[in-house]
Amino acid sequence: MSDLRQPPDTQAVQAAAGARPAPQDAESPSPVGRLAATVERLRREVRAAQAEADGRALIELAKGILVERLGCGPAQAARQLAELTEQAGVTPLEFAVEVINQAASDRLSEVTAAFLAATAAPADPPDGRACAVRLRAAESGALAAHDAQAVADSLLEHALTPLGAEAVAVWALGADGSLTLAGSAGFSPAEAGRWRHVPPGVTTVARRGLTERAGQWIRSLSGTALPSIGQHHHPDGGRVAVPAGVGGRIHGVLEIAWPTPLDTPPPQIVRQIEALAELCAHTLETYALQPPGEEAAPRVLPDVAELMDLADGLHDPALVLVPHLDSTGELVDFRILHANGRFLDPAGRPRGVISGALLLEAYPLAAGHSELFERTERVYATGEPYRARRMRLTALVDDVPLAAVADINISRHGGSVLLIWRIEDETARLASLLQHAQRLGRIGGFEENLLTGEITWNGQLYHLYGKPASSGPVRLEELPAHAHPDDAVAIGRFLRALLHHRRPASAAFRLQRPDGVTRHIRVVCEPVLDSDGQLYAVRGAYQDISAHHWTEVALAATRDQLAQSEQQSSERNRLALQLQHAIMPPAQAPLAVPGLQVAVRYRPAETQHLVGGDWYDAVVLPSRLVLLCVGDVAGHGIEAATTMVVLRNALRGLAVTGAGPAQLLSWLNMVAHHLTGAVTATAVCGLYDPERNTLRWARAGHLPPVLVRGTESAPLPLVDGMLLGAVPEARYVEHEVQLAVGDTLLMYTDGLIERRDRSVQESLAQLLTAARAVQPTLDQQLDRLLVHSRSDTDDDTCIVGIRVTP
Repeated sequence: MSDLRQPPDTQAVQAAAGARPAPQDAESPSPVGRLAATVERLRREVRAAQAEADGRALIELAKGILVERLGCGPAQAARQLAELTEQAGVTPLEFAVEVINQAASDRLSEVTAAFLAATAAPADPPDGRACAVRLRAAESGALAAHDAQAVADSLLEHALTPLGAEAVAVWALGADGSLTLAGSAGFSPAEAGRWRHVPPGVTTVARRGLTERAGQWIRSLSGTALPSIGQHHHPDGGRVAVPAGVGGRIHGVLEIAWPTPLDTPPPQIVRQIEALAELCAHTLETYALQPPGEEAAPRVLPDVAELMDLADGLHDPALVLVPHLDSTGELVDFRILHANGRFLDPAGRPRGVISGALLLEAYPLAAGHSELFERTERVYATGEPYRARRMRLTALVDDVPLAAVADINISRHGGSVLLIWRIEDETARLASLLQHAQRLGRIGGFEENLLTGEITWNGQLYHLYGKPASSGPVRLEELPAHAHPDDAVAIGRFLRALLHHRRPASAAFRLQRPDGVTRHIRVVCEPVLDSDGQLYAVRGAYQDISAHHWTEVALAATRDQLAQSEQQSSERNRLALQLQHAIMPPAQAPLAVPGLQVAVRYRPAETQHLVGGDWYDAVVLPSRLVLLCVGDVAGHGIEAATTMVVLRNALRGLAVTGAGPAQLLSWLNMVAHHLTGAVTATAVCGLYDPERNTLRWARAGHLPPVLVRGTESAPLPLVDGMLLGAVPEARYVEHEVQLAVGDTLLMYTDGLIERRDRSVQESLAQLLTAARAVQPTLDQQLDRLLVHSRSDTDDDTCIVGIRVTP
């Protein structure tokens, strides 16, 4: 049995401190090398001494616990500790930590118990004992440290290095939200100097750790854009930033750096780090930060009485709150320590009922949708003030929720919280809404007492008149002097109806302001009668209707222009329609051609403004050949109609030359390109020879003719030919078809088949189906095609048909 008054096991202490046995000094080849070896040896001796001191402090604390529990003296407690250590088969330091953990009910005891419960072999949990020794050694070093820098050194040496961490930083949270590097270990002095102060609002890893209760756990710095101390040393290393708080109040942040990416830690490691953060919080709470070289002085908290006096001096309702902790030191509520004289409870309860009560007891719904409690808790924890407009406050009175809307201001002052709210006055809110409505509607109100001569104007009315408030209001009887002379009659009728007939009246006039601006105003007034029915006052409102007036003027001018445009458009369409009907009547007198029936149909568009450029022609030439053609000019209106006339007449004139259809279309293309303003058109042209029953034809971008023979119908071959007017010169291909007795040939424009929801091929197939039903006469055949046409484009349509007879 060893005497615990002797120094503890040095190897155990060094193992708990993370120290390694000192290697044998090698003989240095130079004086500088010998000096470096000496310095390193002294540094190791200092670390060993510190570890031994920390271990001795824990052993002495365990002796004190035994003195209290056994009621014995120090010497007997030392002997008892030595005997129990020998029986347990552990080192004196490990047994001392077990005694401390059993006696204490703090965070470190909980962490150690959880770690022991998670080990695979409960009978021999060396990892759990090592964890307990590390944490208690770190706690001992932190409590013995005189500043946050010593705390950082102790945490890294005793607790974090065994976890694989390489550096630690202890940040203190300032009242303005800034972060100050209170202490660091593992970072170079130059790096620590660069990160001495982080201004408020700058987002870093440590700042992000403040915003989340569980802290910030980052697997690798390379996966985030957040800056941090030492980020260039190991850019792929992991980081942990945990808020350092105690009693619901956050005093800073504990930031730990790993050289390699950080995997998801087990729960017991998370609890260890949270316990270390709580150790830092105690240090940051007890000592204030001082410049390097000066001793740390305790923080001095403001007197709560001064805060209560400050609340009494405010013009708004205010509450002074203090934290309410449970038996474990956790913040669970806030106690209402004081309510100032202007305090207004939403439920109407007196101040005596509110003062001294817990916040969640007085306002149990504060933790609900309004988030009042969460906001207060956050302000107390971080010191960052919070302001909100129109927050809903709800109190329960006799189990009935009573609500009010208020502007909230929450701020921390030392260890207390000042909560200011301004409950919205419904009357003031309605008055504010009325002012905004008058401003937006450009309305000014007034009241004039006819007996005393007292006149009351609001501010908006002075603005409408362009007068300063110091100049005084204008009496109603003086209104003609401020209006345009042409409005005197209307104002006179208004005043007579109001003042003499005592009826509500209104009038519109032009107000001439002193600044030379003329505004269009509407005034509406009503008489105020006394109990005897006598007029004693008038009240009413002026409204600036200038914008409405000028809008009406602009609309009237627009309506006139529109009516004129519609008249001109109607006239142009009427002329175009007359021109089209004069040249191409819906039906044409039959041509006298032996062995051939010729019929034409023209169906104009149902809407007049869609009068287009569709045209047809069927004429016997001097050569006894029959010219057959249909065409379609692009566009609608008078321009399309006049272009159609030009092309139709040009083709008639060119046809007497005896040229074939291809040559005729080539010449017509030159006419369309050069003589009609580059208008484009499509056409199909044919020359029928009655003696040979043949048809030579060519097309210019138009659908080919349809041949009906017996019960079959099919379009003629689609020969090449571009539309008219697209290029200066174009060549067209000519095709000849031999017709037989009974054959019917149809030429048509796209108005016969075109549909918005069908392709050209589908529409053409429907036409071929309708054309197979041969009628007794050609006229009946064309009429039937028009009747059964499924076109839905409301475009004009031309059809030319020929039928070979015996």
